[in-house]
Amino acid sequence: MSFHISQRFIDELLEEDCPYMDLTVEALGIGCEPGRLTCHPKAACVVAGVEVAARLLESSGCRVACEAASGDRLEAGQVFLRAEGSAGAIHRSLKIAQNVMEYSSGIATRAAGMLESARKANPHVQLAVTRKHFPGTKRLSLAAAQAGGAIAHRLGLSDSLLVFDQHRVFTGGLDGFAARMSECRKAFPEQKLGAEVATPEDALLLARAGIDSIQCERFTCADLEETVRGVKAVNAAVQVLAAGGVTGENAAAVAATGVDVLVTTWAYFGKPADIKMVVSA
Repeated sequence: MSFHISQRFIDELLEEDCPYMDLTVEALGIGCEPGRLTCHPKAACVVAGVEVAARLLESSGCRVACEAASGDRLEAGQVFLRAEGSAGAIHRSLKIAQNVMEYSSGIATRAAGMLESARKANPHVQLAVTRKHFPGTKRLSLAAAQAGGAIAHRLGLSDSLLVFDQHRVFTGGLDGFAARMSECRKAFPEQKLGAEVATPEDALLLARAGIDSIQCERFTCADLEETVRGVKAVNAAVQVLAAGGVTGENAAAVAATGVDVLVTTWAYFGKPADIKMVVSA
C-alpha cells in the first residue's frame, strides 16, 4: 500500500503526546536501559497503520523490523512489528504507535469485511469512503480504509465536482442545474461532473442531460435497481453510486442492485482493533 505521510505529521504526533520529557521514565531513571518491543493483534484483523507506527518508533531512536504491511490479514498472536532501542525511545512512541495501529486496523478490518460481502453479490462494485471522518484524521483514516481495499470518494472540496441540493438552491433547483451543466464543464473541462439525487426520476433527468455520475441518496434497493436500469439504458458510461446508510450489514443487498460504487462512512466508526504491545528489557 502506498500513502504519503510526511515527516512533519509524524513529528506532530510524537510532540502531541510527549512535548518535553517522559516524566515517568525520568523519575525511574530507566531512559538508557536497552529494551525490545513486539506487536501482535489479539484477534484476527486486517492490520493498518504499520508503516506510520514504524516511523514513529524510528523517529524516537528505535531500530524497527516490519514483518507485515498495512492491508495484510493477520491471525491472533501473529507478531508483525519488532523494535529495539532504549527504554526512553520505546516509551516515547509506544502508546501513539499503538493508537495509530488500533484505530487504523479497526477501519481497515471493517472496510475489508464490507467489500468482501459486497463483492459476493456484485464482483465489480467499488467501496468508496467519504470525507466524513473525524476532523484532523484524514491521512490516517483514508490510509486505513485504503488498506482495507476501499477507495476515496472525495479527498476534499478541491478534487472533484459533486453537486448537492445545497448547491442547487442557488441554481434554480435541479432543472436549473441541468441547464448549467455545460457551464460547469467549460469551467473545469478535465473534471467529471457528479450530482446527488433523491429520486429515480431525478437520476434519469440528469442522465439525459449528460451527467458523468449520479449519487443516489438513501434509495431503497428497489429504487436503486430501477435507477441503474434506467440510467444505463440512457448512457451505460454513467456511474451510479449508492450513498447514505450503506453499512456492513446491508452492503451485499445494495451491491446486488447493480450500482457501480458503494459510498460509505460506516467503516470509520466502530471498535478499534486490539494490538498488544509487549515490552521486554
